Amino acid sequence: MSGATGVLAIGVVGAVAALSRPDSAGITDTLPSLVGAAAGAVLLYLLVGPVYAGAYLPPWVWPGSLGRWRIRGATAPDGPRGTEGNPGGRLNEEAEEPARLPEPAGRAGRAERLGQAGEPARFAGEGGAGSARLAGERGARPAGLAGDGATEPAEFVGEGGTGPGGEAGATASATPSVPWDRRRFVLAAAATAVGATGAGAAGRALAGGDIANAVASRDAITLPRPASPARAVPAGARLHVPGLSPFTTPNKDFYRVDTALVVPHVDAGSWRLRIHGEGVREDVELSFAALLRREAVERDITLTCVSNEVGGPYVGNARWLGVPLAPLLREAGVRPPSRGGKADQLVARSVDGMTLGTPVEDVMDGRDALLAFGMNGEPLPFTHGFPVRMVVPGLYGYVSACKWIESIELTTFDAYDPYWVKRDWARQAPIKTSARIDTPKPLARPDSGTVTIAGVAWAQHRGVEKVEVQVDDGRWRPADLAAQDTRDTWRQWSIPWRATPGTHTLTVRATDGEGHRQTAKRAGTVPDGSSGWHSVVVTVD
Repeated sequence: MSGATGVLAIGVVGAVAALSRPDSAGITDTLPSLVGAAAGAVLLYLLVGPVYAGAYLPPWVWPGSLGRWRIRGATAPDGPRGTEGNPGGRLNEEAEEPARLPEPAGRAGRAERLGQAGEPARFAGEGGAGSARLAGERGARPAGLAGDGATEPAEFVGEGGTGPGGEAGATASATPSVPWDRRRFVLAAAATAVGATGAGAAGRALAGGDIANAVASRDAITLPRPASPARAVPAGARLHVPGLSPFTTPNKDFYRVDTALVVPHVDAGSWRLRIHGEGVREDVELSFAALLRREAVERDITLTCVSNEVGGPYVGNARWLGVPLAPLLREAGVRPPSRGGKADQLVARSVDGMTLGTPVEDVMDGRDALLAFGMNGEPLPFTHGFPVRMVVPGLYGYVSACKWIESIELTTFDAYDPYWVKRDWARQAPIKTSARIDTPKPLARPDSGTVTIAGVAWAQHRGVEKVEVQVDDGRWRPADLAAQDTRDTWRQWSIPWRATPGTHTLTVRATDGEGHRQTAKRAGTVPDGSSGWHSVVVTVD
């Protein structure tokens, strides 16, 4: 019972999770979890229930125990029925010694009564089919051992002196009907496992076709040459310090934060993007091929997740290839609020139902807001939004970086709250100025002498002007900055430190291109990103 209840509880958890998904269509989304859990609970009950019924569970737990059928090897404890020592009880507590009857005579298929009504009758075949003989005296042979040439005997308990084991000399069934035994249990369990495996394989086969098509569509893509390529990264923008994050983050190392339990695999051939809503003259629908035919641009842009704690890893820099979003919106008739536009929010929807809200003003203010289909020289990886995603410099990902995008709706902040806003995150979220120490790592034990402290700083769409480092309570010292690529990318920095033995605290802070110094005030990630200076503690040997 407890196992079946646990399966049902898991189904309820799954149903709640289904309702909270961004693409939830309502109560119908809970049916797979609830129906699957119910089926699993019933199956578990049917498989395991007879085992406990054989151990004399009361009838209200397992109806099969009403007849007191036993599985071979299951014995009821001694004591009056219904007591602590014998909760199920035996049907005949008085009989202690089984009565011995003479060898049964007569045609095959007859059986003789053993002992008082309700005591187990033991049958052992004696060579000929259907013949039976009584087991010997208690202790003469192991209980239930088959006789000469017999197959394994069947054990059963009669009720009220009727049926098999009733009147002496009465005709019994040729083979006592046992509702469950060990072999049937194993066969049923094996059949269940085979069925479940087959169902899973069928499901994977059905989904596998879609995945194969998506993979094939990605493999067939030849990225267009950008009409506006990214400028070469300045030679001094890449510092060569062990332990320092590389200027360009490889795709395999680029952070991933989303709500997709299963990564969507979208076929680029069937993908469509719809642009509609307030201020749109006429709905626009674009295929992937049509998007590739438009003029593409290539830009180095650093992305940051709002859930990145101070000093956290959810930030990365990549070279993105895509189509500028602002011209596409202008062609559809969209104007920013500053020019009399009706919509102030752009709601991007993913194929998995996720919604992100971006200020229209930010998308159309001249920054490189993209519908990106390339990342670091290759088509977008599936984990990063293939075939198309949004990239908007200067905004945290939850308000700008919609992956697997399929729809752009123009609306207002008053009219609609996207997924994360409904969960108490801010409607608008520009990235905060931040700096991080990459090396030495926290709790590192460098040798005394000169140690290089290095890391990265970012303030997208404003740029980084200065980075300073403090050791313990000493004065703030300016770090050496790598060359700045663009104001939309992070900037590496380093500083030599003459380390002395002992435990030390290293702290970093940055100043952005507009002269605003990173705040020392600590804040968590909710509602609009963390803040505070990053520190690490090291022990110098």
